[in-house]
Amino acid sequence: MEADRMYITADELKQHSKPGDLWISIQGKVYNVSDWAKEHPGGEIPLLNLAGQDVTDAFIAYHPGTAWQYLDKFFTGYYLEDFKVSEVSKDYRRLVSEFSKAGMFEKKGHVAFCSLASVAIMFVVVLYGVLICESVWAHLGSAMVLGMLWMQSTYVGHDSGHYQVMASRGYNKLAQIITGNFDPLARFLISYQHWTFYPVTCVARVNLYLQTLLLLFSPSRQVPDRALNIMGILVFWTWFPLLVSYLPNWPERIMFVLASFAVTSIQHIQFCLNHFSANVYVGPPSGNDWFEKQTSGTLDIACSSWMDWFFGGLQFQLEHHLFPRLPRCQLRKVSPVVKELCKKHNLPYRSLSFWDANVSTIRTLRTAALQARDLSNPAPKNLLWEAVNTHG
Repeated sequence: MEADRMYITADELKQHSKPGDLWISIQGKVYNVSDWAKEHPGGEIPLLNLAGQDVTDAFIAYHPGTAWQYLDKFFTGYYLEDFKVSEVSKDYRRLVSEFSKAGMFEKKGHVAFCSLASVAIMFVVVLYGVLICESVWAHLGSAMVLGMLWMQSTYVGHDSGHYQVMASRGYNKLAQIITGNFDPLARFLISYQHWTFYPVTCVARVNLYLQTLLLLFSPSRQVPDRALNIMGILVFWTWFPLLVSYLPNWPERIMFVLASFAVTSIQHIQFCLNHFSANVYVGPPSGNDWFEKQTSGTLDIACSSWMDWFFGGLQFQLEHHLFPRLPRCQLRKVSPVVKELCKKHNLPYRSLSFWDANVSTIRTLRTAALQARDLSNPAPKNLLWEAVNTHG
């Protein structure tokens, strides 16, 4: 590109979209974030996914107003030629501005305090039930309370920030190769996934433990506060086995662990409901259709306000995706506004009851299962292919 040029085309910007050469555009100004990508608080993956295009909406969604002041040092001196903003993006940015002026991003209410207080109370109940009570029913009830405790702890952690556990491009590629060939074992497992879905979610917490260990002890991954996180899991793997050891016999210990995991499965199921039956695969990310992508790949769970504590605010999954920095206590307030905006631009706004969302998810899993059984149809672009080529 010529040194005296002020503008570059969208095609020229697309050429800078690989590791070591990452350019992005924000409101038409072009920035070179190649050397800074590994220092990005959100990780390198989002920049790799969105490089080579205008990412204004994504930037607005995930960054506070104070982040704008850091952009100038990355400015290339170029502006994006024929830069245009869609009507949907204009409305979305207007909403973000209005919410910001109203202080909604800062007004967190007492959600964190109430959640932590409930966690503390439930922990005391669990300790009392295990250490003081001798009834097997008290032990079973304590296990169920522990499952609820873990659910609320997860919501608090989620509120604190989003972190990817497994984001290795190499592992992702390996998964695509393996599942892309759909060997007989993979086809068999997928063929019955609509039957195994709920049993698997009952032990899904084990996978979280394994993924956490792989992340924290991987020398190639940059993990903020790694030592503090390792200390945290050491504390957990001290008190939890110790608590279980106080139960009188092995049958009760196994019952306690499985019951606590089974209760926590409700949360795993909820996460699946928000996405499994939605159109998650919609092509590589594009900063210019941020709002549209979120409406296509997200499903809300309709419930009464008294259930907000139980769902942790994530029943408003679309609102959360559109405004990830918005405290959960504000999501119900902005839901009608988002619904109206979707209606205005003829975009889907899917909100189902917990039961109907389960039905829709199982139906989608069954459709994919039947496709897996069709050995004469190895062609891509079916639900199996989409499952390993998802962009979110």
